This record gives sequence, structure tokens and C-alpha cells, in this order.
Amino acid sequence: MNLGDFNDLEVAREVDFGMYLTSDDGDLLIPRKYIPAGTLVGDVLRVFVYRDSEDRLIATTLEPYVRVGQFAALTVRDVSSTGAFLDWGLEKDLFLPYRNQRRNLRPGERATVFVYLDDTTDRLVASAKWEWFLLNEPFPGKVGDAADLFVAEETDLGYKMIVDGTHQGLVYHNEVFRPLRLGDVLTGYVKQVRPDGKLDLSLQKPGYDEALAASETLLSYLRSAPNGLLPLGDKSEPDDIYRRVGMSKKVFKKALGALYKQGLVQLAPEHTQLLNQGE
Repeated sequence: MNLGDFNDLEVAREVDFGMYLTSDDGDLLIPRKYIPAGTLVGDVLRVFVYRDSEDRLIATTLEPYVRVGQFAALTVRDVSSTGAFLDWGLEKDLFLPYRNQRRNLRPGERATVFVYLDDTTDRLVASAKWEWFLLNEPFPGKVGDAADLFVAEETDLGYKMIVDGTHQGLVYHNEVFRPLRLGDVLTGYVKQVRPDGKLDLSLQKPGYDEALAASETLLSYLRSAPNGLLPLGDKSEPDDIYRRVGMSKKVFKKALGALYKQGLVQLAPEHTQLLNQGE
């Protein structure tokens, strides 16, 4: 049986408060509220197995936000003298011990963590020191390769990404043309493999024109804006531009120029109007 993951287990017997499932580690309870209607003794259920507040193995048909051996961005529900408790979609919160924290956390914050099975306690725990769980081997890909990116942390330079679940990379702020949130998963591209093994990344295909990429992003904002009117223009403040569309003023002006040349927008000092919205 895999603790912290899904298992296919047979129903052994029924009791008033639920059913007991058979496993190599002994029978375990699935509470009645999680049992699919019509389930009978002898049926096989796909269940997630973890430990309840009294350290007993328990099964549920709920889908947690993360399983053992995975990374996730989770919200802090509570903190205590021993650590933080994270919402992972189940009744019992996931424990993040103080020793596994990078800094003190507050309720409501989100943190990127890795979930693992503690060998000493046989409990599922989280670690916010997620870099420890990446591979030390050289990145197997090459410059130009596409990769799955997980947004792990925002820094002064940009966004730290977990690349293909195994390596660390960075997308610089000036190459981000849309809002990003911890836990977002997106496709990116390897720009450079640095001597320390970390990766410089891009959200655009290599050789893809920066202005073209930004203009497509800006066009999506215009199409979703009320009446196609975006309260940003050539004279807008850089901070306002970055806050609204996630790009520098320089890149924003390039994008405006590209859209104007295509006849898609009407420009004003403080706003931009989308034309031909049916296109």
C-alpha cells in the first residue's frame, strides 16, 4: 500500500460508521461520508490513504491537491509552536514543521512545498525547502527545448521555476508578459544552461520576437476589457503598466506599436481602444 497516494483496495466489511478496506498493512477505515453510493463488500475502491489526527491509517475518495513525492503551492491554514498547517484538500491539514520552513509563515500565505514520507514517524510532511528535492545531475535537455515549468517563488530578479519536476530555473521579470502566481504550471523554453547547473528560461519560443509575444498578450487583455478599452497608454506610469499587464513600459510601447501597425487599436495618451473586436 502506498501512503500518501491512491490505492485500489477491496472492501472487507461494513460497519455503522463506514467500511473497512483490506491492505497489506492491515484493514483501514473509509468513513461513510466518502463511500460511493451502491458500494458493496467485495468491491474495489480507488482511495487516497493518509493518517488521521490520531495517527491511524484512513482512506478517502477526496482528491488532495498534492500527493507524496510532488511539489505544490499550498495555503497556510494555521501555525503553532511546532510548525504550520497547510490546506491540501483533506480534513486533516498537512504539517509543515518549523525545521522545514525557510521563514516564519502566517495564516493565509501560500508556500511552495514538497511532500514526503518521514522515515522516523511514518507520517506525511511538507518541506518549504523544495530545492533540496531537486536532482543534482546535469539537466538532460539542451538550449531551445520546451519544458514544463512550475512557478515556485518570486524574487527580485524574477520567478524561480521547477523545471520538469527535477531542476531549477529562472524567468527574469522583464520577460514575463502576464501575471504569474505560485503554483501556476506552464510551458517554457531553455535559454541557457548555467555552469552551476541552473537554467535561464523563457516563456516564449527561442527566436520569437519580444514585441510580437507582448502584443499577443496585450491583445488578450484588450479583448477581455470592458468595451475593449484598456486604461493604459503611451503616457501611463511604468508601475501602472506593470501592475496591470505584467510588462515593462518599453515592451508595452513595442506591443502597442505592433498592434497599431495591424490596425487593431486606437491610441490615446492614457488609454488604448481595441478596434475590429469581431476579428
